[in-house]
Amino acid sequence: MDDNPTTAQLPTGLPELQAAARATGFTMSCDPRTGSLLAALAATRPGGRILELGTGVGEGTAWLLDGMSEDATLVTIELDDSVQAIARRQLGGDERVIFVTGDGGRWLEEYDGAPFDLVFADTWPGKFTHLERALELVAPGGTYVIDDLLPQPGRPEGHEAAVTDLLAVLEARSDFRTARLAWSSGLLIAVRSTDSAP
Repeated sequence: MDDNPTTAQLPTGLPELQAAARATGFTMSCDPRTGSLLAALAATRPGGRILELGTGVGEGTAWLLDGMSEDATLVTIELDDSVQAIARRQLGGDERVIFVTGDGGRWLEEYDGAPFDLVFADTWPGKFTHLERALELVAPGGTYVIDDLLPQPGRPEGHEAAVTDLLAVLEARSDFRTARLAWSSGLLIAVRSTDSAP
């Protein structure tokens, strides 16, 4: 069975973003299966506040926006301005999204606003670094999602060991319920207990 989304299920603008990624040699985009899950999770949060760490060219951003209600908001952060510029050109007309160009770790350290209903950590800050701070920003009942947990060619040296350590930390927490999925690039979904303060 093909578990990739059908063409009819693809967000508006996604083919253009995929083409731009190929043209620029950007290979770290959100897998379409992960994207379809992100859209579904975003759809469960009408009026929700969503955070994406690692915009890339905007493929994950497009999936999140596709699932979001009209009154939901998305903050997406990317270090590489030239990469995020592709997402800005394609998706910048959507008033629900705020693009932030800068270091995700620094942003996490400095952010002092309200928590988020959904946090998608698709880069090192918020996943392999600044994990505790990212988890603090998940609202009670909110969801934290990470991908790229399965071994794949092109991953930096030490990635597999970092994943092992990360999963051990997340699955040991009593304030989150976790589910690991050996699907797509390897996912973990963690939901904050409603009786734990962010």
